[in-house]
Amino acid sequence: MYDDDDLSLLDTADELEESPLDNLEPVDAESEAHKPNPEAMLALLTAPETPQRMLAARAFCELQDERAIPHLIGLLTDVCPLVRVSAAYALGRNPSPSAVEPLINQLNCDWNGYVRKGVVWALGNCRDRRSLPSLTDALKTDISAVRLWAASSLAQMAELAYEDIVASIPPLITALRQDPIAAVRSNCAWSLGQLCRQLPSNAVYAGAIDALIEAFAEDEDMGVQEDAKAALLRVGDPRGLQMVESLELEGLL
Repeated sequence: MYDDDDLSLLDTADELEESPLDNLEPVDAESEAHKPNPEAMLALLTAPETPQRMLAARAFCELQDERAIPHLIGLLTDVCPLVRVSAAYALGRNPSPSAVEPLINQLNCDWNGYVRKGVVWALGNCRDRRSLPSLTDALKTDISAVRLWAASSLAQMAELAYEDIVASIPPLITALRQDPIAAVRSNCAWSLGQLCRQLPSNAVYAGAIDALIEAFAEDEDMGVQEDAKAALLRVGDPRGLQMVESLELEGLL
């Protein structure tokens, strides 16, 4: 979907966890205890000056106010990437069914990796089945920082219907086995653990447990091994627990 060399603004190990918002000062730098004034921030969402729109969008990363949602949706297409990423994170804090389609559209067309990462996070928080195809596509095709959050966002499907949970699992298994970035594989393991807790013991569940056992036993990265182990312990599957115990007793891990 995106060429890593041409389109990614973030794709190094140090940038996997960060976004532009991580390095910005709080909206109220003098006192984080005092949240911004909602009325003032609502007015600034439509300000002609870019810094004011960005400030207002960032404010709604802290504030929850449904009146801001239509304006934040509009800011997803702002000319400034920092406004767009701020709007995406703000919609993640103010999830709404009306934001799902605009977020999906922006994920499909935005050239900025930071923005796509924020959109993927927001889509996860919306917990809407319409986002499932876009999240799975991002996990398969986008840059590593976006794949990282797509993997985590798919865990939110645990709150949806059974068929949505089932549809979320195969792409996570594939990424757990094949993604070249250890942090992405770790997030896949965590998400599989979350989803398996909502499933009965069936073929889909067994496939996910197999993938977690395989990652615990064979992944070359110790962090992925530990996250796969934690997922197995969290699920409490007897076969998974027995495998963890056996491998540790044999001193293989």
